[in-house]
Amino acid sequence: MQRRTILSTLSASLLLAAGLNTPTTALAQEVYPSKPVRLINNWPPGGPSDILARSVQPVLQELLKQPVIVENKAGAGGNVGAADAARAAPDGHTVLFGIDTTFTINPHLYRQMPFKPADFKPVVIMASSGLMVGVHPSTGIKSMPDLIAAGKGKGLNFSSGGNGSPGHLSVEVFKDAAGLKINHVPYRGNTPAVTAVLAGEVDGGNLAVPGMLPHVQAGRIVPLAVTSRQRSVLAPELPTVRELGHPNLEQEVLYLVMVHASTPEPIVRTLQNGILEALKRPDVKARLTSLDLHVEGLTGAAATQRLAEASTRYARIVSATGMQVD
Repeated sequence: MQRRTILSTLSASLLLAAGLNTPTTALAQEVYPSKPVRLINNWPPGGPSDILARSVQPVLQELLKQPVIVENKAGAGGNVGAADAARAAPDGHTVLFGIDTTFTINPHLYRQMPFKPADFKPVVIMASSGLMVGVHPSTGIKSMPDLIAAGKGKGLNFSSGGNGSPGHLSVEVFKDAAGLKINHVPYRGNTPAVTAVLAGEVDGGNLAVPGMLPHVQAGRIVPLAVTSRQRSVLAPELPTVRELGHPNLEQEVLYLVMVHASTPEPIVRTLQNGILEALKRPDVKARLTSLDLHVEGLTGAAATQRLAEASTRYARIVSATGMQVD
């Protein structure tokens, strides 16, 4: 009897040591997700990153079998939403949808940051897009050589969607790489920046293709090139700056998904699989095409390296040009 008691006690101890049949293990093995998932988009409603988040949302909801809610938390070049995501528990229930500039430009541009880039790791770089280089017809500029000549001569005024925006950075890239005299004129968003080109308030701009294209087709803006690595899906007749012999003028926006750096890898993989599946869906692919986005699908080390390369490049450009946002 005593022997059976000892064996029973020993068996119970071994089970406890192995963590079997205990409340703690049940919690540790809890299936993800166990509650609604927040997709924080750190840019205003209606922009490309917001549209992309809302395109992916129903597919994620279907696959994760939990409500998936998109929240817009814009401000300070994406810093407001990113700071919110950085404060959340690292359990995959708070996910950041945005663009790379929050992580690749802002740390070099802002005097103070409400989070550290190391607080995050990439789930996936979903897509990329370039900008269209376009000018008002009154400038007489009809080609990139014309633009470079004008920029080295009397100088140019170029609009952007705001300080620290991709269009602003692209202006600085042009100034740094080609030695051009371009005065940056910030507006409150891409649409007002395009309107400024249409009105002749500025000479031109490096702006999002979907916003520029209707006016190009109407003959009200002269297109010169796109800044992406590959040609625009909406305007495939336009050459890239690399094709025109100016690889240093390349400028892309990366649309990405990030989570807290401490998020367990199995959760990261679950999110990756869901997002990559969404990017294959015909309706999502059509939406990406309408936004002039190229699917990237980069994960893991490849995504981390892409962001690191961009950050290194932008750090040098910000330092060389004196860009700063208080």
